[in-house]
Amino acid sequence: MATSAKIDKDENGKEVDNKLYRSMIGSLLHLTASRPDILFSVCLCARYQSTPKESHLIMVKKIFRYLQGFVNFGIWYSKRSDFILIGYSDADFAGCKIDRKSTSGTCQLIGNMLISWFSKKQTSVALSTAEAEYIAAACCCAQLLRMKQQLEDYGILFAEIPIMCDNTSTIQLTRNPAYHSRSKHIELRHHFLRDNVQ
Repeated sequence: MATSAKIDKDENGKEVDNKLYRSMIGSLLHLTASRPDILFSVCLCARYQSTPKESHLIMVKKIFRYLQGFVNFGIWYSKRSDFILIGYSDADFAGCKIDRKSTSGTCQLIGNMLISWFSKKQTSVALSTAEAEYIAAACCCAQLLRMKQQLEDYGILFAEIPIMCDNTSTIQLTRNPAYHSRSKHIELRHHFLRDNVQ
């Protein structure tokens, strides 16, 4: 599914079997543990489990057809890789056609090995792209802090953990404490992100 694909409630569409649709989504959600390439599209289709329509079922079937064509895709972990913890975050702006909420997407890597990822609709409506990206970066930072703590339990210490973000306004917001007073409406802990976003 293209990231630009838009799905809505399709209130006038033909209803389909709830049980069938939910079982298909459940199978796909289970598969996202090893196939991050389908995470965005599966999570998008999962939003309509309460009242699925035929258009939603068609999208789910497209995901299954994609999987059938790319059975051998998966995550590859190299034996030789730098042991550096790094995070990437991104967000669309007002991507949901229904409530205009943005979707956060993050992934965390050790060296070149992908170890954690998620795609989730944000709980609040962002007023700008900078705000949507900042919320995504905060989620990525929280995940990295949990990983850092777990690795410290094994004696592995990290002085710095970079978070890669492609929004200049978000980077400036996290680096300059003077901007923090202007962004209190975002309600995030600024010290999580400070000195971690590049």
